[in-house]
Amino acid sequence: MPRKNAPLRYDALLLGAAAIWGFAFVAQRMGMDHMGPFAFNGIRFMMGALTLLPVILWRARAVERPTGKFDSPKMLLMGGTLAGVLVFLGASFQQVGLVTTTAGNAGFITGLYLVLVPILGLAVGQRAGKGTWVGTAVAFAGLYLLSFSGSADMSWGDMLVLAGAFCWAIQILAIGWLAPKTDVCRLAFVEFFICSVLSLAVAAATETTTWGGIRAAAVPLLYGGVVSVGIAYTLQVVVQKKANASHGAIIMSLEAVFALLGGALFLEETLTFRGAVGCSMMLAGMIISQLWSLRKAGRRARGKGTILVR
Repeated sequence: MPRKNAPLRYDALLLGAAAIWGFAFVAQRMGMDHMGPFAFNGIRFMMGALTLLPVILWRARAVERPTGKFDSPKMLLMGGTLAGVLVFLGASFQQVGLVTTTAGNAGFITGLYLVLVPILGLAVGQRAGKGTWVGTAVAFAGLYLLSFSGSADMSWGDMLVLAGAFCWAIQILAIGWLAPKTDVCRLAFVEFFICSVLSLAVAAATETTTWGGIRAAAVPLLYGGVVSVGIAYTLQVVVQKKANASHGAIIMSLEAVFALLGGALFLEETLTFRGAVGCSMMLAGMIISQLWSLRKAGRRARGKGTILVR
């Protein structure tokens, strides 16, 4: 019986991770009512890094570490620093963009990394099939409907979030190269720590952060750091390799839907008919790109990447 129900359990856990990441966009917007975007990111990623410590200790006992040229403290630090800089850029663009765009828009635009990864992968010798190009065309047509509502210009917030999506896509490619050569949880810890330090440094130079503001933003910080970065990441690492690839591709794409739902429920955000059509096209493009590639390759999906978090 347990084996029979295992696939459904894995899908449910992945759905939980997607929901956590989707609602994290709401927490990120709410947190900035009390503090600046860089301070918020700095604190939440430090929380996420510390949350991973028990997982690292558990994996040290339960999982045999891989061997390879990156399996050394020096190379782990170098790889983690590279990934941390990319996460810092992606998270910064996303967080600053959320100042002037909605959680729903940010969720769907960020989700475009799913179609950007194979496109950018062409630069490092990866191949992109017909499904990638079809999915990309559909997704960006949806982006036009969502972000160019009766105007020739894209909103500044949406542009920043789109820049963040490009950074997330590059980060996934970097992690795809690094992860097979080292322990993913240790790599994530360094990655999140570097992102936190860089964010706090920018916050110290450009923002005014008070203890009162931090206390007022405690709930969004805890959700964005411990739940979104720590718990959801751990769920993904433990479950994604065991889950059905096609199911996982669709489920993880639903992060954008949860962001839209969270924005409506908690922030009273609304969506025009044109925007709804655009979101639907973007979601369809994300799913087409992933499932077509899976069918052709006949192997498990990388999904969101081993170390991607919101």
